[in-house]
Amino acid sequence: MRTDAVTDLIRDVAARLILPRFGHLRPDQVVAKAPGDLVTVADREAELELARVLAAHHPGALIVGEEAAFADPRLVADVPDAEQAWLIDPLDGTANFAGGRPDFGVMVAEVRNGEVVRGWIWQPVHRRLLVAEHGAGVECDGVSLPRLPDPQDPIRGAVPRRLRREPVPGFDLRSSSHSCAVDYPALLLGDLDLVAFRHTQAWDHAAGVLMVTELGGFAAAHPGIPWRPGVRGPVLLSASSAELWRHADAALVTERVLAGG
Repeated sequence: MRTDAVTDLIRDVAARLILPRFGHLRPDQVVAKAPGDLVTVADREAELELARVLAAHHPGALIVGEEAAFADPRLVADVPDAEQAWLIDPLDGTANFAGGRPDFGVMVAEVRNGEVVRGWIWQPVHRRLLVAEHGAGVECDGVSLPRLPDPQDPIRGAVPRRLRREPVPGFDLRSSSHSCAVDYPALLLGDLDLVAFRHTQAWDHAAGVLMVTELGGFAAAHPGIPWRPGVRGPVLLSASSAELWRHADAALVTERVLAGG
């Protein structure tokens, strides 16, 4: 599918299957698939529709959605070796969505032979769209984004709780939004200098990491493994430069953090 056709598909699915449920979910339409991990009828229906259309246009491709991978984790293992794969996070920030908070989004990425080549992030309530193609930069609402700027002083970061349990000199650390579809755009648009995540699932990061690297940033799992589908680690940091990444990794990913403290 052409890039604009995928964009239209994402917007359409969000308009039909996600936004009508925002603020109107019944209790029976929200379940915990694991402790602290919610899924709603909107997640499931949106993923099925995105997967259906992408599979129809790319019959030989591997289609991996978050909910499908939860049901069959073996799907994820096939992504790095697939000639073509599509990664779908139909509703990133489900807890925000279910709680009536607008910080959520839809993320889709295309992977070829283990490399992310295209990515989309759509925030339906904020009406913000980011699209990237490998080697062609990143557009936000149709406008090309500049390279990521030098970090401010103090360095602004959105990180999970385990990385901000005590002040870190030189850093202004705040809570993440609990949505990669919101945190990555905040970095890309210059509102943050770095973002950190505890989980490294491919559907959460493929689009965002592509965009970060297209704008001159660096994303890697501790202790410095550049992120790509299949890479795992205790913490994933994305920063506006490799130099900042190294500084943040040394300052934030301490032995206490690695020990789970």
